Amino acid sequence: MATRVAFIGLGVMGYPMAGYLAQQGHEVSVYNRTSTKACQWVEKYGGQSAPTPAAAAAGADFVFACVGNDDDLRAVTIGPDGAFAGMREGAVFVDHTTASAEVARELAQTASAKGIGFLDAPVSGGQAGAENGALTIMVGGDESVFNRVKPLFHAYARSVKLMGPVGAGQLTKMVNQICIAGVVQGLSEGLHFARQAGLDAAAVVEVISKGAAQSWQMENRYQTMLDDQFEHGFAVDWMRKDLDIVLSEARKNGSHLPVTAVVDQFYSEVQAMGGNRWDTSSLFALLESRKAKK
Repeated sequence: MATRVAFIGLGVMGYPMAGYLAQQGHEVSVYNRTSTKACQWVEKYGGQSAPTPAAAAAGADFVFACVGNDDDLRAVTIGPDGAFAGMREGAVFVDHTTASAEVARELAQTASAKGIGFLDAPVSGGQAGAENGALTIMVGGDESVFNRVKPLFHAYARSVKLMGPVGAGQLTKMVNQICIAGVVQGLSEGLHFARQAGLDAAAVVEVISKGAAQSWQMENRYQTMLDDQFEHGFAVDWMRKDLDIVLSEARKNGSHLPVTAVVDQFYSEVQAMGGNRWDTSSLFALLESRKAKK
């Protein structure tokens, strides 16, 4: 059944996600800070673009957002032009931004005072997952609100799970980023070591990927890493933003994340090399650059 929805933020993730909602037959209104991108989306998928988040959200049953960070999220939700100002009582706001658990709780409280439901629902799967409608969504919020939105999630996700109250989705995404950081660094070091030892690194992966060392990163990134190709979506700048959130939360809850902290610094070195927009597998390029300097 068609539902009136709004989607705020048409970046590499939001653009295809909103598109899948339109393809499912929902009435979609979009807002993007760069209006030309919103116009392009409307030309491709139909629906309508709006001049402000509030205008996009007016009359919608569900409002989705996927923006850059905590400050961007506050900018599109709060104030006279923010989405909350345009939402009716009983509507639901769904945040797909990777942001802090703190801002999720803050905005959920503001939304609740207006009679608006709120879910923090960061995603994993990257640009390819968004384009293929195969994202994983980790959600925080009330179960009753989650159950209302769940059918719409399946327009662009292959896996959706409620993790707990508001903030739990963002905390789960932090665990995701912690694990990715360690795995990518381990893979980078393994490939670097293989080359230094005079081995055929691709042949090594062919063998070890059949055992306990196997990972998604190994299966999908080892060859592009060996070929010095680092243009596969999730940028180093974005990863550093996420790891900053992780490390800040760790200081609050007393977690000890020595590997994550070190990998974050390695990513800062990748940025210093000019690799801000390289994907996260570029940790390998950092190791190779150090070899070249010897």
